[in-house]
Amino acid sequence: MTSKDSFVARDGNFPATRWSVVAAARSDDSAERARALDVLFAAYWKPVYKYVRLKFSKSPDEAQDLTQGFFAELLERDLLSGFEPKKSRLRTYIRLCADSFVLNEIKHAGRQKRGGNRVHVALDFSAAEGELHALAIDPASIPSEERFEQFFEKEWIRSLFAAAVRKFRQFCGAGGKMSAFDLFEAYDLADDDPPSYAQLAETHQLSVSNVTNQLAWARREFRRHAKEELRALCSTDDEFARESRTLFGEKG
Repeated sequence: MTSKDSFVARDGNFPATRWSVVAAARSDDSAERARALDVLFAAYWKPVYKYVRLKFSKSPDEAQDLTQGFFAELLERDLLSGFEPKKSRLRTYIRLCADSFVLNEIKHAGRQKRGGNRVHVALDFSAAEGELHALAIDPASIPSEERFEQFFEKEWIRSLFAAAVRKFRQFCGAGGKMSAFDLFEAYDLADDDPPSYAQLAETHQLSVSNVTNQLAWARREFRRHAKEELRALCSTDDEFARESRTLFGEKG
């Protein structure tokens, strides 16, 4: 059983890291660029795929080809070099680039013009397709451009928090705190009504006060991990502060 003292809050609204995917993607260091692009792809491929599927009414195979083609073009044409954080959020820029790419592919009947660049992250399109089916969204129910934008943003947030959950689970496993993660998963990530603290205590053979302490610690640490994921996808502190207000309702 984990003691209360091991679940002390960490201080700081800002994540410790200041690593930015946008800056790293422009680095002269090839390893740093590769790392940055992997992070970018991991954060954005599902939102792009789902967005293309719905907005452009593409089949799964067509959307897969377009998603892979888009990220290949992102590399080949160094599209991130055109991003200006003072003018827009990175996720808005990525979405607009995806729009431009897909429209151009449609215009030219999907011409094959891409070279040897490949996405390094394994893209589990079957999982993405399953998530779309679970949402049970009819494209006709998203008639306006504004609603497609909102859909893309929601999927981007979903992707970011999913990555944070994975990193938090690894963190708990490495630190011997899987009990806290299991409680967090059972209560805060429950699809339906979560069990009560008393039920969690009985299931995990803990006291209710221990459940309370571990969940409080887990929420703080998960928030920290989520902010680290967010910070990596922001190019400036100002952008990070704006995004933090959107996602967490507070500054930075």
